[in-house]
Amino acid sequence: MKHMTFDNYRVYETTLAGHPLKFELGKLAGLANGSCLVRYGDTVILATATMAKKPRDGIDFFPLSVDFEERLYAVGRVPGSFMRREGRPSEKAILTSRVIDRQIRPFFPGDMRNDVCVTCTVLSVDYDCAPEVAAMLGASVALSVSDIPWNGPIVGLQVGYVDGEYIICPNQEQREKSVLQLTVAGSAEKIVMIEAGADQFPDDKMLTAIAKGHEEIKRLVSFIRNIKAENFKMPAEYPSQKLPEEMFEDVKEYARDRVRAAVDTDDKTVRDERIDAITEDVKAHFAEKYPDSEAQLDECMYKLQKFVVRRMLLDEGKRVDGRGMTDVRPLAAEVGILPRVHGSGLFTRGQTQVLTTCTLGTLRDAQELDTTFEEKEKRYIHHYNFPSYSVGEARPSRSPGRREIGHGALAERALEPVIPSAEEFPYTLRLVSEVVSSNGSTSQGSICGSTLALMDAGVPIKAPVAGISCGLVTEGDRHITFTDIQGVEDFFGDMDFKVGGTEKGITAIQVDIKNDGLTMEIIAEAFQKTREARHGILEEIMLKAIPAPRAELSRYAPKMIQMHIDPDKIREVIGKGGSVIQKITAETNTKIDIEDDGSVCIAAINADDGERAKKMIEAIAMDPEIGDLFYGKVTRIMNFGAFVEFAPGKEGLIHISKLENHRVGKVEDVLNVGDETWVKVIEIDDKGRINLSRKDALNEIAAKEKNK
Repeated sequence: MKHMTFDNYRVYETTLAGHPLKFELGKLAGLANGSCLVRYGDTVILATATMAKKPRDGIDFFPLSVDFEERLYAVGRVPGSFMRREGRPSEKAILTSRVIDRQIRPFFPGDMRNDVCVTCTVLSVDYDCAPEVAAMLGASVALSVSDIPWNGPIVGLQVGYVDGEYIICPNQEQREKSVLQLTVAGSAEKIVMIEAGADQFPDDKMLTAIAKGHEEIKRLVSFIRNIKAENFKMPAEYPSQKLPEEMFEDVKEYARDRVRAAVDTDDKTVRDERIDAITEDVKAHFAEKYPDSEAQLDECMYKLQKFVVRRMLLDEGKRVDGRGMTDVRPLAAEVGILPRVHGSGLFTRGQTQVLTTCTLGTLRDAQELDTTFEEKEKRYIHHYNFPSYSVGEARPSRSPGRREIGHGALAERALEPVIPSAEEFPYTLRLVSEVVSSNGSTSQGSICGSTLALMDAGVPIKAPVAGISCGLVTEGDRHITFTDIQGVEDFFGDMDFKVGGTEKGITAIQVDIKNDGLTMEIIAEAFQKTREARHGILEEIMLKAIPAPRAELSRYAPKMIQMHIDPDKIREVIGKGGSVIQKITAETNTKIDIEDDGSVCIAAINADDGERAKKMIEAIAMDPEIGDLFYGKVTRIMNFGAFVEFAPGKEGLIHISKLENHRVGKVEDVLNVGDETWVKVIEIDDKGRINLSRKDALNEIAAKEKNK
């Protein structure tokens, strides 16, 4: 029997944020094109990169898929699903996959159509060493040591800001304190991806954070380059899907002027109709010269539109809809347009229109999370829907894809810093943004619509938030940036730089690029343009629609009453098998949450019902004292008196002599089972039995009424 040896096993070691960082090659996943095991502290990630041997037929894009695979054994947990195995990826896993995708995608050849799959499997988690960081590094190393054509390496890492200090890859305690959660990726020369959430962080400090992150990125890029050099593989050959230059030049010469005229409109529908007509004419015109080339001619038309739009911007300083470089499309904002929802806002920017609703629920409605990340639940949730009709297409609706989840998370991140705490506002909040019309920047429209909906719902947000995007076109050393990109500028430009924030500072950033990266000069320019635009949107449009959160909640929203009881009384309030609490909620039409520390939250549509539930709980939780008044229900009749339940699970006896101010012959002459009446505690014996008086209670109430 032979013992297995790993002759190609190699380990490369460095440090990151004071923790050991190791890349192990040649031991696992040997059949992938490239693989590595990343050990960052006690966090362990297996990163693999695999490329299909043949290109996929019938597509005009590069088919890259990135998966961040969570395994709950990595944090010592059994999955909570019925099947007790991992199911669909968590939202955080999808967002991590998207972050890695956006970093690595621009560095693949644009003419390659072979499927590439990058998989990062979480094997062990040390919360002080973020698995997202290990996965970003592992993906870069796996691609770098593979034979997949890729112009890396790049490095992605996190930056925090705690007590005035910038922290590279903060640990768990630092992340909890940090007012900045920045993920930045770059090559040795440029920034290639930015994703951030922040608590109204100033632009200049954000720029510094990006620069600090880039310093560490340069060091790690150099480290990975050495790994690549020692494990170099000649890039595999692939069938290029690049357009024949002669075909493109023919189409350009034939249709350039007409395409130039066709795109020169602010109406997406008109532009699409014009381009469709030109495309059909081009196919007919070149059918004989280029037979069976419809797909390539479609691609020629796409490339020609890109050429025309970019030339207009770079050479003429002109945008397709005639706006100046810092002009924002026409805006409109409305609130309260849906009568029965708790809050609603409609935000329109040009042909982009987003309707957002706000629903308020109890704290019990918070979303429970079953992931490898630290967060266990969410009480603020943002969902984003992008139906096909929003872009004029006829497709059946499906569950949200990664794009929709990413856009919803961006809007959620932008609003999260201004959401009041559960102590200030004891509600779960669900925002849903319905994109009813789309022509660029729908995620930023969702941010604006969400602010409107929250304020319309009466949520006391700390400050209103607006979002705007900035575009970029580059050519050599030349570049031009422009505010509020529409769809055509997003498709054909080099950057979609999205920024959400308040008057005070930035709350969220997401940057997608299609070139080799951004300089600090371009980033600073984008910050300046987006800051001016979002301030204008807030002051001139949104705050004129609703200047402050409404003073009162919708009458259809649950009203919350908070109270505190002795934790030792929780069992009595809940009752055996929940019988007492169920009885209270049924009788008062409320929802009641009780925490282990005795905190009680009562939710009721009708405020009077809530107060009634509160009094019932108080009656159970407090020990009755002589002289207390209660309003109870008769449960039993005896010949010597009536038993009255004055609080759920608590009874007392009214002796027949204490029913009225005069002599009573039969208890039934005054009370019957099911009757409700006021009673007063007049005696508690040494066994805890409670004696009540109806006549004393009525006399006391009558005296109070007389003295008013």
